Order: sequence, then structure tokens, then C-alpha cells
Amino acid sequence: MAGNSKRRGAVRKAVKRPAGSGGRVRQGLEGRGPTPKAEDREHHPAHQRKAAAEARAAARPGASTAGAAPRRPARRSTTHEVVAGRNAVLEALRAGVPVTTVYLAARLEHDDRTREIIAIAADARRPLLEVGRLELDRLTDGAVHQGVAIQVPPYAYAEPDDLLDAAAARDEAALVVALDGVTDPRNLGAVLRSAGAFGAHGVLVPERRAAGVTASAWKVSAGAAARVPVARATNLARTLGEYRKAGLFVVGLDGHGDTTVAELPFSRDPLVLVVGSEGKGLSRLVREQCDAIAAIPIAGAVESLNAGVAAGIALYEVARRRSSTS
Repeated sequence: MAGNSKRRGAVRKAVKRPAGSGGRVRQGLEGRGPTPKAEDREHHPAHQRKAAAEARAAARPGASTAGAAPRRPARRSTTHEVVAGRNAVLEALRAGVPVTTVYLAARLEHDDRTREIIAIAADARRPLLEVGRLELDRLTDGAVHQGVAIQVPPYAYAEPDDLLDAAAARDEAALVVALDGVTDPRNLGAVLRSAGAFGAHGVLVPERRAAGVTASAWKVSAGAAARVPVARATNLARTLGEYRKAGLFVVGLDGHGDTTVAELPFSRDPLVLVVGSEGKGLSRLVREQCDAIAAIPIAGAVESLNAGVAAGIALYEVARRRSSTS
């Protein structure tokens, strides 16, 4: 009859009860703590890039000299940069920037600059890659590349003292441009271009909340970023104070100055020109470190000049005054 487990052929199946986990599940739910950063994981590409960058910094020529204290390693940005444009690429190659790859657009119309780019890259055994225009547009993030771009390693920033060492090596009165609150890398590129044109020994920028040497700065500088060192200051006002103790005069540029750039004080002495942002100007702490404030007279219809233009005008005036005594 139905349900009779004693009928012939009927088999009662044993019910299997699950065994306990012995605490294994509970231990697995406890976790293993926070995930380490990518650069701290031995087999991660980020760790390998970090190790390679540290090795290059340690092997950099001039990192230490006999009888002198070892120099601090240069601080670098964290990503590679792509520099676009024929002038910027050519100047970078001429200056010996350690280019990792040279990109040329397919069916490129050559001129003297591109021929020299190819020649320098070939002599230095830099990889040359021919890519399509669309791929080059993607690599340069839509910048005007003129069919040429290079990939460069992270920019090696100098230390503030290095700028003074550069002036001493050339036996010249130091001339440094400091930027206060300038966040547009194109302005930094313009300042670098003027600094290179008028003989400045370097540019000083704050470490935070300020423009750094990016591909945009490289482009606007027209290659001057390869020749004019850029140093970073942890605290700009404090670094300006240290410069003053070292014998430099600090002159800020501001629309409400005590004098004008036509009568720029201390122009023949070791000098730091401080340029503020177009909107806010000089910060209070930086202004307190200035020995003088100079203004650039402009028409009333124009409220202010951007940092690149202001720096160029002031640097020209300093160069003119210094050349008149040489």
C-alpha cells in the first residue's frame, strides 16, 4: 500500500545532516585588514614603476659628489607625460630629456624640425613609432600636436637651493620667479618661456594647490621647461624667508604696488620676483615676505594681467637694467 516502507524493494534513505564548519566561516568573515596600496604590492606594475623610478633617481648623475653631503632625491610627478608640438618636442630632445617614445603621425609632411627630431631620436636610439592621426589625438588628449609627440618620464623637480646653485655656477646675481597661487599650467608654461628668454635661473612653485609641469606647461613653454629648472616649495612664504636670509631681495608684483616695474628696485641684486594669481593676487603671508611691491601700469579698461604676461614684463625690465651695467 502507498506509504508502506516495509514493502518489498522499498529503501529508506538516510538523512545527512551538515557538519559544522568548526568556525571556518566565521574566521573568513572577519577579513584580512585593509588592502595594501598598489605600489606596495610586490608583483603589481605600480610597484615595479616605483622601484624603477627610485633606481633612476639614485643613478642620476650629480646625485652626490665626493666630500659633499648627498643631494636629496628629486621629487617627481606620479605619471608619464606626453609632450606635443614640433617646437616643444625638438627643444626637449635637444636638451637631452630622457624620452621613452617618439610618436610620428602617418604620412607626416616633414620640415626641418621633424627631420631634426628624427635624427636626434635615431642617434639617441629612442623608439620611433608611426601612428594614425586618431591615435595621436587620443595620446595627446586632443592637443594641437602637429603630427609629433613624445612620452617623457615624470618631471624631476629641483629643490629651492638648486636655483641658487645654478646662479652661483654661472657667477651671476640670482634671478628667480616665484608663483603664488597660479593654478593654470599654461600660465606656468608662459612664465618658463619668459624665464628662459630673459636669463632667470629657475621658477619656484608651491607644492600644493599650484600648477605643475604638465604636458600643457611643456607645450606653452616651447621647450623652455627642458632648460629652466622648476623647484617646489613645501611652504612658499617660508622658502621666501629663507631666500631673504641667503641675501636675496623679494619683490612682489601687484596692481596696488608702492612703485612700478619701470623703477623696479633691487633689479641688479640677487632677486626673487613673486607673481600672484590674476584673480586674488599675492597672499597675505607672501606679501609680508616682500621687500617691495611693484605695479605694472595698465589702461583702466583692463583690470589685470595674467601671470605669464606680468612675469615677462618684469623679467624684461630686470634683464634690461642688468645688461646696461655689464
